[in-house]
Amino acid sequence: MAGWSARLETASSRITGDYPGERPERQPVHTVYGGAQLFSSGTVDRLGELAIGFAEKWASAPEALVEALGLSDELAARVHPAVIEKLSREPVEDFRIDFEDGYGHRPDEDEDGHARSTAVELATAMQAALLSPFIGIRVKSLSAELHRRALRTLDLFVTTAVETAGRLPAGFCVTLPKIQDVDQVRVMSEALSELESSLGIDRIPLELMVETPQTVIDVDGSAGVRKWVEAGEGRVRGAHFGTYDYTASMSITAAYQTMDHDACDFARHALQVSLAGTGVWISDGATNVMPVGDDRRTVTGAMRLHYDHIRHSLSHGYYQGWDLHPAQLVTRYAALYAFFMEGLEAAGQRLSNFIDSAAKATLVGDVFDDAATGQGLLNYFLRAVNCGAITAEEAVNRTGLSMEELTTRSFTRILEGRRGS
Repeated sequence: MAGWSARLETASSRITGDYPGERPERQPVHTVYGGAQLFSSGTVDRLGELAIGFAEKWASAPEALVEALGLSDELAARVHPAVIEKLSREPVEDFRIDFEDGYGHRPDEDEDGHARSTAVELATAMQAALLSPFIGIRVKSLSAELHRRALRTLDLFVTTAVETAGRLPAGFCVTLPKIQDVDQVRVMSEALSELESSLGIDRIPLELMVETPQTVIDVDGSAGVRKWVEAGEGRVRGAHFGTYDYTASMSITAAYQTMDHDACDFARHALQVSLAGTGVWISDGATNVMPVGDDRRTVTGAMRLHYDHIRHSLSHGYYQGWDLHPAQLVTRYAALYAFFMEGLEAAGQRLSNFIDSAAKATLVGDVFDDAATGQGLLNYFLRAVNCGAITAEEAVNRTGLSMEELTTRSFTRILEGRRGS
């Protein structure tokens, strides 16, 4: 009987989400990609300056967010100063130095040189505290044609960075694109292990790009990405959906290759189901229409498209995405803050009343809550804190939770603690 009890407790912990792979640490809200040939130690600061410049021109006051994004006057008045503060303090959360699509195919001597020079720039920025909290590189794919180039760039970059700075920055990772076979993940993990051993550095996390049908459903009908995460043997930190490579691989024509295409929703949902309970971060793709130029209608139209795409991602449970241009940082944070700020009062009341009633079903207004809703309400506040829409202290004040309860990240644990007190 005791053996059965232990097995059932382990199974229950997997179902409720209290699993060993859980990642309570901060997840970035976006990843900004930039070609390796353009990267320097001042890139992150420069992106912030450009984003502020865009905001001053096209979103200088809350009324501009009402016009461009359709926010209410009250919500825009709260969102606008938060966006400006974020852009001034920490405009980029995650930056990827790109040796793939954003870099292109160049002679080997050119890519060798950029692999070394960007590593030196990374080390310089790290020593001057100029890096974003998360950063990394995207190498080329490990296809038959490109694998030697990808592994050489990886080796040159990591080795040069460690020899220059003595270590890699915190939050560093490597992104592997266009995966078509599980062995590609194994080879990359083995290559990283060799670098870690030879250089005496900590484990380097790996991110997988979801860009091919095989990543979603493999040729044998199984969940492709789950097998590839397992092939990383605990190294995989995130899985990023690549909208345009994926839709192209599904024979969708360019006019319909959009973030909100039904094929993309299917892939994202499959990705969520496949990785549920693993602790692997999932990220959505990018809007490829940029808010650039001098025509207000064109710029505000692109801003609204980006905003709507982010809101679509958020409503589907994707709290991270890609940004390709500094102007998109304005709408990235506006969408995030609006999404969480507009529902704070109602969500806080619902969670507070629900916990106070010891998880009995409650009716708040016209919304009926039962036990299945509790974790969802808690997740709302955890994500709001993670993205900076509110502080942890504000979450505590609005929900009636203690800081210790909030940091458990588990509705079940909170109830157990209160029943036992």
